[in-house]
Amino acid sequence: MTAALYLARSEVSVAMVEKLSPGGQMLMTHLIENYPGFPEGIEGWKLADAMAAHLDHYAVDRIGDEVSALESVDGVHRLTIGEDVVEAKAVVLCSGARYKRVGIPGEKEFLGRGVSYCALCDGNFFKGQTVAVIGGGNSALEESLYLSRLVKKLYLIHRRDAFRGQQCYLDQCESDPVIEILRSSVVRAITGGQAGVSGIEVENVATGGVTHLDVDGVFVFVGFEPQGAFYPASLTRDAQGFICTDQDMRTNIDGIFAAGDIRSKNCRQVATAVGDGAVAAQSAYAYLASRVS
Repeated sequence: MTAALYLARSEVSVAMVEKLSPGGQMLMTHLIENYPGFPEGIEGWKLADAMAAHLDHYAVDRIGDEVSALESVDGVHRLTIGEDVVEAKAVVLCSGARYKRVGIPGEKEFLGRGVSYCALCDGNFFKGQTVAVIGGGNSALEESLYLSRLVKKLYLIHRRDAFRGQQCYLDQCESDPVIEILRSSVVRAITGGQAGVSGIEVENVATGGVTHLDVDGVFVFVGFEPQGAFYPASLTRDAQGFICTDQDMRTNIDGIFAAGDIRSKNCRQVATAVGDGAVAAQSAYAYLASRVS
């Protein structure tokens, strides 16, 4: 949305393609507490709606469909969007990332029947029940704090002794009476039946001991994986599949730029995504201007 805003203000023809609702992972975040200008925090959907509304003042063609292919030939980029093909002189890729799967028995089988990757989306289904959260980063800690307001018991399970998330979130989790933290532990399997999840098998990696815990739901927050199956094979990506760019958001293909969580970088936050979008738009505009001259 930031890239579209900056390009529209530069008075170039802009189309923004979004297969779902604008906002991406913001829509799955209960409260964003570290975006400048909102000292009390702001709900993710409200921030997403405000950004989308900002675009209403500009001539941006909004296409509500999914990109299935991107082909670049002689400086023209052809995107297959639904049943149509759209040509562009420049493309800014902002397809983001999605929650990564753990890959343990029961995870796929109980998806939607007790296994979730979004506390905001599914937390209310587990009011007064017992859940497990798998992960050790900011997402796992923040989502645990949100869920602790709804459930009667929460097991926060991390494979290492030290957490990757910010200390302020960890301090809150450690002091929350609803949350029990299981360090140096991994979930080996999710168990259940026709009614859904009923428990998990947890192994302590230090001792090798295995414990069965009765839970009604399992929330997984173990990192992210890139979204972009339509990218051309020649686009340079890192070992995890995220797009490599320079500081100006340029990729190895002329006229294609990338911004936000899809980029190969260390910090994936709303603030950095906005910054990336502004830089990518400026670089895309400079690229278009150079072609005209």
